[in-house]
Amino acid sequence: MKETSFKALFAELIGTCVLTFMGCGSAVFLGADVLGGHLAVALAFGLSIVAMAYVIGNISGCHINPAVSFGLAIDGRISWITMLLYWVAQCVGAIVGAALLFLLAGYFEPGDQTGALGSNGFGSVGMIGAIITEVILTFIFVMVILGVTADKSKGAVAGIVIGLSLTFVHIVGIPLTGTSVNPARSLGPALFAGGESLSQLWVFLVAPLAGAALAAIVYRLIKVKAE
Repeated sequence: MKETSFKALFAELIGTCVLTFMGCGSAVFLGADVLGGHLAVALAFGLSIVAMAYVIGNISGCHINPAVSFGLAIDGRISWITMLLYWVAQCVGAIVGAALLFLLAGYFEPGDQTGALGSNGFGSVGMIGAIITEVILTFIFVMVILGVTADKSKGAVAGIVIGLSLTFVHIVGIPLTGTSVNPARSLGPALFAGGESLSQLWVFLVAPLAGAALAAIVYRLIKVKAE
């Protein structure tokens, strides 16, 4: 990967801001109870990835997710210093995106349809269920990213594949935890929602990183066997 530059960090900030604003915003302003609500939110997250992949992919790699950066660092594709710098940019971007949502929700007459700015929570599955959900979904998502980005010949379609993967993990995860698979995306809204969202945030910081680490380890084992 190219040496980390201000442009790459700024691209990660912008990309994560867009993902948080558009993905969480679809839940905040549309809600999940309307016909196709869950699918619409899932598509908003997935399409945000697709759009950003073709805008900033050649600048920063379009991680826009600390779990993705963590998985790539374990796989040796980026340095640990780059990962940490990306984490900072991604978290700042998510906070900015959530701040914009918080501002607009105040002007939206029906109000925030999620009641918590689209933040993640244990829902009906409880703490253990939320941890299991996030580890599994992040494992799948990061495995897809590691696989599709390893083959340069698939570069033209990688953004679409990754975006669709984010969409399908959201379809499963939204009814359970709201779907995080992204610590930055969870951090931003929780800071503004406060209360239960903030007290449960630790799960959505730790579980996606665990899922990403597991994906990177398994992928490395697969690569060794394939060679």
